[in-house]
Amino acid sequence: MQTFNQGAPETKANGGREGPEALNELMTAFDAFREANDERMSQIEKRMSADVLSGDKVERIAKAMDEQEKRLERLVLKGMRPPAGGGTETAGGEPSEHRSAFEAYVRGGDETRLRRLEEKAMSGLVGADGGFLVPAETETEIGRRLAAVSPIRGIASVRTVSSAVLRKPFAVNGAQTGWVGQADARPQTNAPQLAELSFPTMELYAMPAATNALLDDAAVNIDAWIGEEVEQAFAAQEGTAFVTGDGVSKPKGFMTYPTVAETAFAWGSVGTVSTGANGGFLAGAAGDALIDLIYALKAGYRQNASFVMNRRTQSAVRKLKDGDGNYLWAPPTAVGARATLMGFPVVEAEAMPDIGAGTKAIAFGDFGRFYLVVDRQGVRVLRDPYSAKPYVLFYTTKRVGGGIQDFDAAKLLNFAA
Repeated sequence: MQTFNQGAPETKANGGREGPEALNELMTAFDAFREANDERMSQIEKRMSADVLSGDKVERIAKAMDEQEKRLERLVLKGMRPPAGGGTETAGGEPSEHRSAFEAYVRGGDETRLRRLEEKAMSGLVGADGGFLVPAETETEIGRRLAAVSPIRGIASVRTVSSAVLRKPFAVNGAQTGWVGQADARPQTNAPQLAELSFPTMELYAMPAATNALLDDAAVNIDAWIGEEVEQAFAAQEGTAFVTGDGVSKPKGFMTYPTVAETAFAWGSVGTVSTGANGGFLAGAAGDALIDLIYALKAGYRQNASFVMNRRTQSAVRKLKDGDGNYLWAPPTAVGARATLMGFPVVEAEAMPDIGAGTKAIAFGDFGRFYLVVDRQGVRVLRDPYSAKPYVLFYTTKRVGGGIQDFDAAKLLNFAA
């Protein structure tokens, strides 16, 4: 039996080797998982039931694999972080005027220079609720971190706008076309029927706190600190809203749109493929259901498609095999890469439903064309040194919207007969 370390420390003492070591531990854990699960399946075939200890062993190793995957994700994000004293500078080696003014505001509450800059720019993004827009460097840092930790944002299309609502027209039937001979008359075609998709942006906020000692420390990179403090709060809220949001004061999640069987697909609904069994896969045909889901997509969408599911569904999918006994799920092949299912990347979104009767627990599609995330330009920070003395609060807000932009670009697997 191969062994693996579930709790290796996260330090850089290994000279930058921690990422490959974590990947090796995940691969070793998967080998142990296959061995334990094969033993469990063998017991089921021989005795029509598995030993309780074998089942517990498989689940224990599966949880360890989850921890290793999360550790790899943390290491990738950790590698993205700039040095403590780093920061974006101008071509002359000095911080931009906006960044210098913003740092003076964050560290000491000096808002004179920021007010002058924003009055000079006559920014329409500054509201009556107070606060100041962060410099482009800080906004870029926040966006970069969110793309790494927010699962749907990482695979969806992202568009930045300056207005409160993005309106996107699309052709319902498309322009009429036809073949004609060289000398044939060209009949006039009908004008396309146009409709409009609307993506309003909603306010998302976080309120990190700092001590005066931290703000006085010149070695602390303000851009990185604010980005690090708000990333998890923003990512958690976004991750849920992009999947299950109802569109009221939050983005509309792709799981809240109407669904219809793929055989009766119509624009405005998301197509579904059934497994053939309520609350699970049809015995001996799990791979067939996944293949049906994959090929429900048109070829143009399959090229960049991904599976989206939560960790409990992924745990169940890890145990599936094809007719030759090969596992359908495979661990990532490199640091920063994703696990794959039947050759397609697997994205873990915790807000996806668990496998159950009638639930649509797995999504598959080209999310870059399927789902659109709309960011309104400008992240605002309001410094509050009074409400939680001796700490200084930073009320940080950004406006985000989202919704489906191409209903044909993804399908859902329905665990129903």
